[in-house]
Amino acid sequence: MGSDEQGGEPAIWLQALTKEYRHRRVLNEVTLRVEPGSVFGFLGANGAGKTTTIRILLGLARPTSGRALILGQDLAISPAQARCAVGFAPDVPVFPSWMRAQQYLRFVASTFSMNPAQATRRAGMLLEISGLSGISQPIGAWSRGMKQRLGIAQALLNSPRVLVCDEPTSALDPLGRKDVLDMISALSGRATVFFSTHVLTDVERVCDQMAVLDRGRLVAQGGIEQIKAQHGSGRRIIVEFTDLAPGDDPVKAVAAFGWCERVVSQQTNDMPLGDAALLVEASDERAAAHDLPALAAESRWGLRRLEPQELSLEDVFVDIVGPHAEEIS
Repeated sequence: MGSDEQGGEPAIWLQALTKEYRHRRVLNEVTLRVEPGSVFGFLGANGAGKTTTIRILLGLARPTSGRALILGQDLAISPAQARCAVGFAPDVPVFPSWMRAQQYLRFVASTFSMNPAQATRRAGMLLEISGLSGISQPIGAWSRGMKQRLGIAQALLNSPRVLVCDEPTSALDPLGRKDVLDMISALSGRATVFFSTHVLTDVERVCDQMAVLDRGRLVAQGGIEQIKAQHGSGRRIIVEFTDLAPGDDPVKAVAAFGWCERVVSQQTNDMPLGDAALLVEASDERAAAHDLPALAAESRWGLRRLEPQELSLEDVFVDIVGPHAEEIS
């Protein structure tokens, strides 16, 4: 399979991927490229099409049109070859409760026709990487976080070049989430991780690239900082004025500037009378930095704080997909 202008074969390449169920379009010409060795965050609101995309990548569903390629292998033409390169870690891995970890991984290895010595070595290495070596309890007695790490270890057993993780930190406590994220982060550069999650802070922590689906359409793709710069609704600035006179309206005064896209009062009950705190979204940060001190001087207000606020990924996500982004999965 050829490559585009970036050069090199992508680990995952979706080309105008479309999927319809009973005349309802779930994916709409999604074109997505995932580079080898990246940890790629895949985000979208409920019903955006993330699960359908994962099912297609795993060979569990076929697209209505378009193509899905893994390491150059078209899933519609060479499904067996493509699937051999993929490991899958589901959101709720299920194990025989009576088995122990080493025993279970050796059993799974036998389904890949590994010889017993190779299976034992591979299982031991993965249990060490996942922090699960030396645990003698049956899997049924394990915590949710330990089972999640074992699920990732199982998905890596046959040394896949692409690992698909579906909500791997879902419902984990902070320690369990940290362990799983550390494990995923350690794979960067060694395997390609396609990381679907509903936890935006997890994407910021471990992913180098990301994409956002919105109702079946790809609406953003690229580096996290790049997406923040491209899709943020305006540079946010925290400004605090002091010494306001009765009847002064700083919100109205700031909103009158042409560069002001939005201004919201951040007033709290414990602030002194005559003080005002505002959150300002500015299309032109330099103009705002010039005009806000001038406004304070002209109005005879004090200026206690004028500080840019970095956009969070959550801010950008909501800006991209709109109010229905409150429920993401």
